[in-house]
Amino acid sequence: MTSLRIAFSEDPRDFQRRDWTDLVDRDPSGTIFHTPGFLKLYWEEFGEGGLLLAFGEDPEGRQVAAVALELVGDVLRFLGGTEITDYLGPVGEEEAVGDFAASLVEALVERTDWRAADLRGLPEDSPWLGAFRSAFDAGGMGVDETDDQNGVAPFIDLPPTWDAYLEGLPAKLRHEIRRKAKKLEAEAGAFTVETATEDELLPFLDRFVELHRESEGPKGVFMVPGMEIFFRRLGEEFCRRGIFRLTFVRLGDDLAAGTIGFVYGGTYSLYNSAFDRRWQQLAPGMVLVAEDIRQAIEEGCRRFDLLKGDYPYKYRFGARPRPIRRLVAARI
Repeated sequence: MTSLRIAFSEDPRDFQRRDWTDLVDRDPSGTIFHTPGFLKLYWEEFGEGGLLLAFGEDPEGRQVAAVALELVGDVLRFLGGTEITDYLGPVGEEEAVGDFAASLVEALVERTDWRAADLRGLPEDSPWLGAFRSAFDAGGMGVDETDDQNGVAPFIDLPPTWDAYLEGLPAKLRHEIRRKAKKLEAEAGAFTVETATEDELLPFLDRFVELHRESEGPKGVFMVPGMEIFFRRLGEEFCRRGIFRLTFVRLGDDLAAGTIGFVYGGTYSLYNSAFDRRWQQLAPGMVLVAEDIRQAIEEGCRRFDLLKGDYPYKYRFGARPRPIRRLVAARI
């Protein structure tokens, strides 16, 4: 038997009443995507099935772990959706990881409302991956582990200065970053980098949505009305707290390229981007990513996370791959 009590809730008010942000901050695996603030917005805009929040309580009744789940048909999933939420799963105190995974699986086995668990978004280096694998094995369920969809999230461990970051790159990459910025300035004039304040948030978001919808390929059809509402709500919720970063390269009067990121727990996460196709040959988007890295370093961030998607451009900034895994367990 495990020592943690599992308390389930299907009430979305518990995103706030049982706010587990402190556990996100204490868990080395915790990210903005694990916070109740982010997951509440996701649930309200995209929730498909039944909400199931689970909390691990120690013998004194203290909350030491939490996870948001969604029951779609008879399949349990971490709440978040792989197209929108890059990292999924529980958070908790370090010493509670194994016990919470075992206690949760044990409590879930007693329920009759699910047939399989499809758990995505677990980084390979997260202790939660092994903890759930062991818990399902101990519970007598077959479990398969595979790569998650878009299952690599490149990242950069940041040094304390911009110069140190550049010096740590291979000479070719360092030269390319500098060359792109010089070419943009030489051919388009001096540029500035602007980050939206609360007062600028709405017009900056309008421009970002416009650029996104003009993009080619899947990116151009990503920003459907429901997704736009979600992005706007993210900005409204997190901009005033200094977490949501909407940054643009300005060329004259033109906001030519934009990125959306989150600064949370010492990590700058690059969430989305768009650029004006008229400036494509001058690569303003690549220049902006470099400026985002510079800003992250200046703010004392320890990591720059380019999130899921194993795209070649991410490695031009010196990123290293981080595999993201998926566990599928079936009741026998």
